Amino acid sequence: MTMTAAPSTDATASSDFENHPLQSVFAPKSVAVIGVTPTPDTVPYDIFHNILTSGYRGTVYPIAPGKRNICAVKAYRYVLDIEDDVDQAVIVFPANVVERALEQCGQKGIKSAIVISAGFREVGAKGLVREKRLVDICREYGISMIGPNCLGVINTDPKVQLNASFARKMPDEGRIAFLSQSGALCTAVLDYAREKGIGFSKFVSFGNKAGVTEIELFDYLHNDPQTDVILLYLEELRDGRGLIEAARRVTRGDNAKPILAIKSGRTPQGADAASSHTGSLAGEDPVCDAVFREAGIIRVASIEQLFNSAILYAYQPMPSGDRLAIVTNAGGPGVMATDAAVRVGLSIPRFNEDTTAKLKAALPATANVKNPVDVIGDARADRYGAAVQAVLDDPNVDQALVILTPQSMTDIDSIAKGVCQLHETASKPIACSFMGAADVGSGIHLLQKSHIPHYILPEWACEAMADVQRIRHWREQPIGDIEALDVDRATVESILSSADEGYLSEDRSLSIMGAYGLPVPAHRLCTTADQAVAAADQFGYPVVLRVISPQIVHKSEVHGVALDLASADAVRAAFDEMWRRVSELMPEAEITGLLVRPMIPDGYEVILGAKRDPSFGPTVMFGLGGIYVELFKDVTFGLAPLDRHTAARMVQQVKACRLLEGARGRVCSDIEGIQDCLVRVGQLINDFDRILELDVNPLIAGPMNKGNMVADVRIRLAGV
Repeated sequence: MTMTAAPSTDATASSDFENHPLQSVFAPKSVAVIGVTPTPDTVPYDIFHNILTSGYRGTVYPIAPGKRNICAVKAYRYVLDIEDDVDQAVIVFPANVVERALEQCGQKGIKSAIVISAGFREVGAKGLVREKRLVDICREYGISMIGPNCLGVINTDPKVQLNASFARKMPDEGRIAFLSQSGALCTAVLDYAREKGIGFSKFVSFGNKAGVTEIELFDYLHNDPQTDVILLYLEELRDGRGLIEAARRVTRGDNAKPILAIKSGRTPQGADAASSHTGSLAGEDPVCDAVFREAGIIRVASIEQLFNSAILYAYQPMPSGDRLAIVTNAGGPGVMATDAAVRVGLSIPRFNEDTTAKLKAALPATANVKNPVDVIGDARADRYGAAVQAVLDDPNVDQALVILTPQSMTDIDSIAKGVCQLHETASKPIACSFMGAADVGSGIHLLQKSHIPHYILPEWACEAMADVQRIRHWREQPIGDIEALDVDRATVESILSSADEGYLSEDRSLSIMGAYGLPVPAHRLCTTADQAVAAADQFGYPVVLRVISPQIVHKSEVHGVALDLASADAVRAAFDEMWRRVSELMPEAEITGLLVRPMIPDGYEVILGAKRDPSFGPTVMFGLGGIYVELFKDVTFGLAPLDRHTAARMVQQVKACRLLEGARGRVCSDIEGIQDCLVRVGQLINDFDRILELDVNPLIAGPMNKGNMVADVRIRLAGV
């Protein structure tokens, strides 16, 4: 019997890719440009001319009412007049005509549309209504729409060669996909990349992203054989949760591809957000930072850094570690590079004895054979080549940085050619920094032609290497599963069913925490001093008194907290005094009672928070707590629900973790217990939509043998 092998994963992925809905966007067999004019240097003309002259392998049709031809190509009045099938439409009509043109595309059976035209949501309410009509048409006919208000789409694949944009020139073919919400930025990026010799696989300006968003583009590019790395410029997050889930699929697994992103813009916080620590600290930007990190998205600050890191990843092998060897002909830049490398988390290793011997044999006595290697200012190509080869062969080295300063005796082109030759057989990444401009220009050109990343400053090279290390570390991190926790949902449902909008009382908040397995102290709400004394006798002294009132959020401001009450007389006196003083300071406050609970032993104060973020949904916060949370803002965030690996990483990411681990010989705190609390807080806010914000501040982090304890908690609820 003949056995037939099952199709490979690669073959399946290839088949899925060829049948992907966005294939008609990137690889259409025919394109209709709707709204073409015969006037050069206008957007409609330039787009048609770009498609016509970029080497596009398909058929292009100009739709130009009233014109017989455009650029000697027969023109049509309407897209419906074209006799053959059409895969894609590029619409450049004025905004008020786009709806009618898109409707005809649907009737024609066109499956993708790039709407270049502006005049939609970006101009206000009227434009938004117009844009929604486009979305409805696309949904009715199954059209994948890029835009509106965009530059267009470019695919450099030699089998397609599509430049459906009004960019000035077709970029070179490369391994980098660039996605941008800003069309104006795209033109600048293309010019920048051309000067740097950077090529692209795909280049997409998606504008208002009314149809296809970065999420669908991630999904398509994940299996694109022409793409190795994805770059993203984003101005707004409409579906942050969807973006993160898509990014995790792209950046992990056998076919993993890194995503590097610039997220611009800041969202001002509403007045009510500042009512809790979590609300005031969980602005879009810090949440975005942390959540991107947990999705494997490398967030960068500038276009320069975006491409600095992308070219290193796209054109060099992945290093097996963070150990960097530096070869330079000038001591100062070598020291600067060393400082920069250490600052960004790279290590500068010692060479083994064999490497040191090779360097001593190849270099003059005045050279420095330690790392960084200084080949001395009069070094030529042979000396550079010997030094670079020696350090690349060292098992203690994972990557090399070659620095050159142009001196009178420096043969720049020969040195560049020598590095290029070494690069052809090297299994470790090489980056260069030929410092200067005019004098080193020809050498830089040679390096870029061989796809050796070049950086004007060695510090930039180190930053790019650090970003590649972040990619490597992300792929090595374990992927955890969200576990089913043993919690008491019924108790929480019962409490929330009778609760009004706003802050939940502390006693009920503690009950919710206890129902979800957080370590909550024994407590009792008392309305008389006798009840308070009875509770204290039961719990054991010393105890704490805390005022409970719907109108009082910050208890200490109205003397609503009494600590370390060590006897019945102390409890009775404190009870009467607190009730009196709070009533005088806030006569409008309705005092529900005073909460009695045992004093919690000393420990480090940390904060656990949760918030329903408008972009990312339920998120969890962790950091240094107590009075320091707003001062130091040493916090990080994660998406709820959390797996235990993510909770562990959150704890590790804050500086306060060093304290919890037992700084200066102190006892290590119950870090595993803190992680468990984070997982449970994440499950709580994920389970109950009415919870808008919660703060456990502080959670007292006790020693491992004693555990942690919730000292204070606030929960804010939405209306029913």
